[in-house]
Amino acid sequence: MKYALVDGQRQEAKRGLSAKCPGCEAPMVAKCGEVKIWHWAHLGKLDCGLFWENETEWHRAWKGQFPEDWQEVYHRAENGDKHIADVKTDQGWVIEFQHSALKPEERRSRNSFYPKLVWVVDGTRRKRDSQQFKDTLRKGVQVVPNVLCYKVSSDRNTLLKEWADSDAPVLFDFGPGPSLWWLLPKSPNGKREFVGPFSRAEFIELHLGGPNNNVQDFEAFLKEFSGLVAGYNSNIQRRR
Repeated sequence: MKYALVDGQRQEAKRGLSAKCPGCEAPMVAKCGEVKIWHWAHLGKLDCGLFWENETEWHRAWKGQFPEDWQEVYHRAENGDKHIADVKTDQGWVIEFQHSALKPEERRSRNSFYPKLVWVVDGTRRKRDSQQFKDTLRKGVQVVPNVLCYKVSSDRNTLLKEWADSDAPVLFDFGPGPSLWWLLPKSPNGKREFVGPFSRAEFIELHLGGPNNNVQDFEAFLKEFSGLVAGYNSNIQRRR
């Protein structure tokens, strides 16, 4: 956890500080070693019911692209369940940065809880995923000339198969470079079989609103690309 409450104020972990959990108000201890990234943890083995993964430098760097008051935003459902959003933008989008393996039930829980959710997944966690994705892309079919959107098969791609059941947008981060790779919404046949590059800088700017808040918002971008895929599927159906 990056932030805890020190005298009622959100603060990052530092040696010598004591704090409370923003979710359950239990005591927190600052973990400030030389191996893991500095973070807050519950004292002892207490579990307040909030789900978060141990942060990596990748995770922390992504969150750092957004304002501090957008990071680690707490929500409580009507049934008492608690959720912590990695980032919640002023457009209402929740961005979850996922490095470690995630159980399908936890992913479905967050998909259903947040009405506007997008996942950014670390594609470098397993060494084979990046090469598998390149192989899958090479065998794919470009949907529209001059538009980098591809129809692919996920049958032999572990990463795509793991995230194919997510109703929320999913973007894969395969490391340094200008592009993320977007797993587009489901086709009418229920499959997620389209991928396309997505500018890393543009993804951040779309959520920040741009320097003058005049850039296209993320929701409009999603609708635009969904329309592209829908048009492609309609053409295929007419040809058949």
